[in-house]
Amino acid sequence: MKLVYTNQLDGFEPGKRYRVPGLFRSIERDATTVTVVGDYPEIVTAYEDAGVDVEVVELPAPVVVGTQAIASGELSKLLADLQDESDAMVLLVDGLEAGEIHRPEFGELALRLFEVLGPIHASVGELTAERDSLLQTVDGLRDEVEALKRAAITPPTGEADEIAALKAKLDEAKVPYRANASKESLEKLVADLPKA
Repeated sequence: MKLVYTNQLDGFEPGKRYRVPGLFRSIERDATTVTVVGDYPEIVTAYEDAGVDVEVVELPAPVVVGTQAIASGELSKLLADLQDESDAMVLLVDGLEAGEIHRPEFGELALRLFEVLGPIHASVGELTAERDSLLQTVDGLRDEVEALKRAAITPPTGEADEIAALKAKLDEAKVPYRANASKESLEKLVADLPKA
């Protein structure tokens, strides 16, 4: 039996049996060849002592970020700086959500973001004020239009009496007219009545 000790989670080949190296307690007697992925000298030694062929596959070296190792104190400072930066960003975002923008006291990225967002926030405020002013103007114009409509529909009080008198003359003479006819058109119709 071909036996592989590995921590892989997929890519298993048929015909091989897989084991987790961290769970190794003793050799498996029916193993004919063993492949060990990683550095597990106790597994290699146990199978070699039992006379089984063992192949060791080295894991790729871990990727080192940066060119120097970070000392514990430097790492603590770096983490504290990152936490401060995060806190400053949270304060900036919370203020923006509330509709305000406040200059953060610390955090390089938060300060840069404030510098970029400040003019944008001011422009949005100006646009909002201008929009509100235009809405008030539009509302005023709507009121004026409604007043003009009412004035066009309802003639002045003295004129209403004159229109009623003209309509009465036309009704008496059995002359048809539009219900919403103007005073001028009614006067013309009355003027065209035969003189009696």
